Amino acid sequence: MNKAETYEMLLKQIESLIEGEHNEISVLANVSSAIHHAFDNFFWTGFYLETNQGELSLAPFQGTPACYRIPSGRGVCGTAFAENRTLVVPDVEKFDGHIACSSLSRSEIVVPIISPKGTPIGVLDIDSRDLNTFDETDAHYLERIMDIVSHNLYSSR
Repeated sequence: MNKAETYEMLLKQIESLIEGEHNEISVLANVSSAIHHAFDNFFWTGFYLETNQGELSLAPFQGTPACYRIPSGRGVCGTAFAENRTLVVPDVEKFDGHIACSSLSRSEIVVPIISPKGTPIGVLDIDSRDLNTFDETDAHYLERIMDIVSHNLYSSR
């Protein structure tokens, strides 16, 4: 099965998994698990959510321990959040200002979670131990998954 086919199955699984569930922690925990276990080369898969202090705070994830807080505009996660756009980083060592929560991370993709009203809420962060793991296929499907999550959880925001 190729990457796009895996994502198509994952989209259906996540839609079914979170349908009618509005508990943020529960939904994000199951979504991070479903994404993480769909691909063998995802080292860390999880969420950071915006706090009242304008920073991102660790939320449900799969993988090794991670940074608790990331300032908006700093590192890959903070930059993707502040700029409200997906970032695909083929080599984290070449990303100016990269925050190394784990020395094992080599490449990364960060996808903003955007409320239906266009307000950024947080980010989905996925790391790989391999260089050049992520591409436009990942960006496309992970953005679709974040749209599903956003509409399910944040319709009132």
